[in-house]
Amino acid sequence: MDRFDEINAFTAVADARSFTHAARRLGVSSAQVSKLVARLENRLGARLLNRTTRDVSLTDTGRAYLERARNLVEEFEALEGSVRDQSGPRGLLRISAPVSFGANQLTPALLDFAAAYPEVSIDVSVTDRMVNLVEEGFDVAVRIGDLPDSSVIARKLAPVRLVTCASPAYLQAAGAPASPQDLARHEAILDNNMRDPTIWTYGGGVDRQEVRVHGRLKFGGADACVAAARRGLGITVTPAFAAADDLRAGRLTALLCAYEPQLIHVHAVYPHARHLAAKVRAFVDFLADRFAGEPEWHQGWGEIHAHELTST
Repeated sequence: MDRFDEINAFTAVADARSFTHAARRLGVSSAQVSKLVARLENRLGARLLNRTTRDVSLTDTGRAYLERARNLVEEFEALEGSVRDQSGPRGLLRISAPVSFGANQLTPALLDFAAAYPEVSIDVSVTDRMVNLVEEGFDVAVRIGDLPDSSVIARKLAPVRLVTCASPAYLQAAGAPASPQDLARHEAILDNNMRDPTIWTYGGGVDRQEVRVHGRLKFGGADACVAAARRGLGITVTPAFAAADDLRAGRLTALLCAYEPQLIHVHAVYPHARHLAAKVRAFVDFLADRFAGEPEWHQGWGEIHAHELTST
């Protein structure tokens, strides 16, 4: 078991490239992790890690050793997990979720999941930052849009429309854009979570249009952009779930519906593992069932086009 602890500590440090992050993931002190790795290197008579004050990297020997060591750790975890899972989902489930979706849609689902699985403890981190699941010790993350990280497994949960919208008061004063190109003369409310907040994309395939927009307001999240649009400060592009209540109530009006971009999707993502813990499997299945079918955030609000606004 001492040898397994050494190997486990080494693989955690190699994956996280940090003794501190590895210690947090393993639930022990950084000093203990350092001691275990040093003991492993002494026993093998080889240096596995290069250490500097700013980084930890693998030596050539460490890189070769890591592949076999990771297989041993995964096999051991799968063995223990298969026994634990016989009694159903249990233990601590660490989840990362984006701010707007977490507040508007995920929290009710989390509460229902907690009620359905009393043996599972839930620790939720709500952030728009793209967390590293392995380095930061998360079991699963909810993500929206593109998934550039090929080191995770993703399950598609639900589609999301990107809605261009503004308040009736703004449209009455500034007019409504009849086409995406008209946005160049409007005040845009920009979401810094977009890859390029100043480029709004419409349509798809051969009909794809990219429009450069300008605005004095930039926010790091959909909720603030929607609030600014509701105040009549400009036009914004936002995921439908962030604006659905305001669209239903008429506080915001959907624009350029004929030009909407292709759907993006909500995903549940989790690290590659030979054995998927019962708590993770149960949570991902729960979310897939919860968000199956036409999403609630696409229902109950009409699409009002520019000519309808200007004709009133």
